[in-house]
Amino acid sequence: MASDTLIKISLKFIRVSYKTCWTFIQLQNKDGQIGEGEASLTGREDLLQEAARCILPKVLNEARPSEPSSFAQRNPPSDIAKSSIVSAIDQALWSLYAQTVSSSLAEAIGSCRKTIPVYANINRRTENRSPDGFAKSARAAVETGHVAFKIAPFDEVSPRICAEGAGQNAMQAGLDRIAAVREMVGPDRRLMVDCHWRFDEKTASKLNEMLAKLGVYWVECPIPEVESNIPALARLRHQCNGLSMRQAGLETNIGWDSFRPYCEGGAYDVVMPDIKYIGGIHELQRTAAESESLGIQVSPHNPSGPIAHAASLQLSEVLTEFDMLELQFDESSLFDDLVGAPFLPIKNGYTKVPQGQGLGVNLVESVMQTTFERQTLEWSASR
Repeated sequence: MASDTLIKISLKFIRVSYKTCWTFIQLQNKDGQIGEGEASLTGREDLLQEAARCILPKVLNEARPSEPSSFAQRNPPSDIAKSSIVSAIDQALWSLYAQTVSSSLAEAIGSCRKTIPVYANINRRTENRSPDGFAKSARAAVETGHVAFKIAPFDEVSPRICAEGAGQNAMQAGLDRIAAVREMVGPDRRLMVDCHWRFDEKTASKLNEMLAKLGVYWVECPIPEVESNIPALARLRHQCNGLSMRQAGLETNIGWDSFRPYCEGGAYDVVMPDIKYIGGIHELQRTAAESESLGIQVSPHNPSGPIAHAASLQLSEVLTEFDMLELQFDESSLFDDLVGAPFLPIKNGYTKVPQGQGLGVNLVESVMQTTFERQTLEWSASR
């Protein structure tokens, strides 16, 4: 049938700021319906193009919206660039499938909640990296209905600095930023801190003691996520729990098999699969289910553009052992403009999935045409 026949696939890059580029895939079927997915991997767009040239030509012949997970399952990715492309194709196929059955993606899978708890990632918005700059971003998030917040404040810290014994001094600037945000949002709202793998175990242990005094809800990605560090991560998690905090991580992992050693090794209270990287919706669902069986919650990583956000909202409506969803706060007006500003407001830390079939949103072609960063890659059935 026409709805199951794909005729065109394209890859498009949107420059959002000097530090951010969003990457989208569009799939069109013979009925003219368009499914979209996001593959953003900021700073590695050349790798995305290389991966796309290997993978996209196969899609028109191999992929079918009536079996949306089949392409990703037949093409398991071997690295994060390929996984980003495969994951975006999977999102687009699921969007097309939901459209053909006249439902949202969540309804097509099986919805289990109608409101989604979210938190504001204010890091990319904050170009003024002073404590006051972070506090102003937190205030803006509070004013739009957010009650939970995340920052990545440790610009001055690196594994090298920690190895040299200077990590504790280097982290003070980050602690000042956290303190300013805590003062702004008050003592009772959730505050998460992303460490971006900048610490070693010894320095991270000192950091945990300081973060507990600031009432931090979770500590994210404290040390590099390599399997040899699982025992150290488990020790840091145990320390966090004793200080009434949680430990979160695994935002760039691909597939449940890469999550499993960390989950079984007791490294985290919360795992953060990203719809853009994990290798498909089936892998995110599998990861959530397996994590739940081990008593670990899921909080999807979602710091990118509007299509990944729409897909993450849809999946958050479906997941059972679910904590809250990350939301990239106010980095660019393009977040709304690219999809015609359909996202529902945040009310007391909750939002809802946008109404409509598929992902509930679609990219606006006229806006994209004015913001392309580079030439679009495109394949059609006649090519």
